[in-house]
Amino acid sequence: MKLVIQIPCYNEEECLPVTLNEIPKSFPGIDSYEILIIDDGSTDKTVEVARSFGIKNILINGRNLGLSRTFYKGLSKSLELGADIIVNIDADNQYYAKDIGKLIEPIIAGKVDIAVGSRPFDKIKYFSAARKMLQKFGSFLVKIVTGQDIKDATSGFRAFSKEAALKVNIFSSYTYTLETIIQACNIGLKIISVPVRVNEDKLRNSRLIKNTYLYTQRGFLSVLRALVVYKPLKVFSLFSLFFLVLGSIFLGRYLYFYFLKVYGHIPSVVIGTFLILFSLILFIGGLFSHLISINRRIIEENQYNLRKILLDLKKNNNQ
Repeated sequence: MKLVIQIPCYNEEECLPVTLNEIPKSFPGIDSYEILIIDDGSTDKTVEVARSFGIKNILINGRNLGLSRTFYKGLSKSLELGADIIVNIDADNQYYAKDIGKLIEPIIAGKVDIAVGSRPFDKIKYFSAARKMLQKFGSFLVKIVTGQDIKDATSGFRAFSKEAALKVNIFSSYTYTLETIIQACNIGLKIISVPVRVNEDKLRNSRLIKNTYLYTQRGFLSVLRALVVYKPLKVFSLFSLFFLVLGSIFLGRYLYFYFLKVYGHIPSVVIGTFLILFSLILFIGGLFSHLISINRRIIEENQYNLRKILLDLKKNNNQ
């Protein structure tokens, strides 16, 4: 069984050596492993540092594409390298790399498709109260929309089976963490939280969470987008119901005064009628989106099969 450890990098000249030195030389149940560096348009000597460690697999983005696209490109490249299991770990040495073996254990056993490293957030001293709140908010959102109790939904330290990597698609250009969990739950992949440790020494500040409000907003929009993609009828129906109830309140107000023979209140009729019509439009939109989602699932299944065929052809050509 082959493991590929992918490390997305953006100007990690100072942090990368520490992270690479912490990765164990072997893992139980793994025959061989390789390290893949995905350089996201770094302007420092990140690539040179990686090469100095003898790393042959380096994927270089011509410009900075962002974490989500870099992560997804890494998954595709890892599959090309023949990975049976893919581990994603950050280059800033936040995660305790020796827990990689612990993270991949349930996948090796065939129990799950995706394992997400769960950090002991309450014990991490260098995480601010705002960041801890964001982590809990993200995990709460995921639990609400999927029913899965993923302790640390925003964690980037996670492992994927080959099947999971073949099926996952990333739509967000900002962060993949919440989206991939929601997607996995909706396409039938098994997912689990695995407690992991973090290193006490902080090498640098997070580049993703620069603004708490902006991160929360983008995270919420990412979740909403994933829900619209995978459960459009449910989402549109809920919005439709909201406007239907609101419109009914305005019409009810008009009727209340009408039966009391207090005439007028025409604006209530106009607003109520508009809201109910808007509710109907949303519901119809939900029906069309549901039909589109069915077609999308067929396309995703064809994409999955095509990926498998291409990987098998490449494997046979290399033999």
